[in-house]
Amino acid sequence: MASVSLKGIKKVYPNLEKTKKSKKGEAEKKSNLLVTEEGVLAVQDFNLEIADKEFIVMVGPSGCGKSTTLRMVAGLEEISGGDLLIDGKRMNDVAPKDRDIAMVFQSYALYPHMTVYENMAFPLKLRGVDKAEIDRRVRDAAETLDITRYLDRKPKALSGGQRQRVAIGRAIVREPKVLLMDEPLSNLDAKLRNQMRAEIIKLRQKINTTFLYVTHDQTEAMTLGDRIVIMKDGVIQQIGTPQEVFEHPANLFVAGFIGMPQMNFFDAKLIKTAEGKYAVTMEDATVVLSDEKQANLTAKGVEPQDITLGVRPEHIALLGDGREMLHGTVDVSEMMGSAIHLHINVMGKDAIIIVQTLDIQGKVNTDFAMGSDIAFTFGGNVAHVFSKENSKNLEF
Repeated sequence: MASVSLKGIKKVYPNLEKTKKSKKGEAEKKSNLLVTEEGVLAVQDFNLEIADKEFIVMVGPSGCGKSTTLRMVAGLEEISGGDLLIDGKRMNDVAPKDRDIAMVFQSYALYPHMTVYENMAFPLKLRGVDKAEIDRRVRDAAETLDITRYLDRKPKALSGGQRQRVAIGRAIVREPKVLLMDEPLSNLDAKLRNQMRAEIIKLRQKINTTFLYVTHDQTEAMTLGDRIVIMKDGVIQQIGTPQEVFEHPANLFVAGFIGMPQMNFFDAKLIKTAEGKYAVTMEDATVVLSDEKQANLTAKGVEPQDITLGVRPEHIALLGDGREMLHGTVDVSEMMGSAIHLHINVMGKDAIIIVQTLDIQGKVNTDFAMGSDIAFTFGGNVAHVFSKENSKNLEF
């Protein structure tokens, strides 16, 4: 149990190639990471306060710096700048073994010549813990993870999901203040990932520790985290609850990264109607924004402008008339069981609409042949407006 504070954390790797500067003398970007005279900034100005027993998930594409940040917390990577505090104590120069943390790796990292019991007991033996206490902790952890019957087996006799439970068990027997998990489910198939997500949720209720979890899978992030930290190119893009980042994305990157299928983006205009209301226009359609969005935009004094309009596939309806109707051409129709994913061409851009297999009357929706024209609309409460200049959500 512990609070964790990361203040202005950064990680700089030596630049093996000579740093080039622009004509203005500014540092250039290479591979989407900022390159300065210090080196390559893999993580920059990372600020996060994690409460005791909170479950934080860091998510982002490969190479965004999330695993590097986790390894700095673990002490496996040197911190180039900023402060790491656990329970108020500065940990920058404290050895990993003295930080009272445990880490679960993607590759399980089990000793093949040891039994499950021996693997789980090993870190306690290194610390000189009494044999009776070791036995109690190992058997308690095994019961919690439902692997008691495997204690006498070697790792090679276990499935991937069982091995990952053993790896988690080896971490929790230490009763760490902070439990770090680096993409622990990425080596499992889809069914096992679903099962293990549920197991981790149950585990979280049973042990009193603070979780810091890294993944590139947004489903894991949405289902596991109390809060999500979304990263790109070493920089935090947004921190919030799963619901907050889904409903109020801070910028185009977050909007496109969170949600499956991803949010649709259209070129549109933000205008004010004769009544002074904010509305978005696209083609011949005009949609007045909701009262909440009106208040947010008014508070920020947003002017009418060209925008990127975002609407999630599940928020588009194949109903509409008059000025609220938009048109598209079906390119691909994917039957997904309970729903159909329509890939359509709208104003020369691709978009996705999710249509339920059964309509309101219980009839089967199947009449979506390639090349067919469809009309659709969306509500003013589900429209997201992003700046063309900096990609930020104009509401916030």
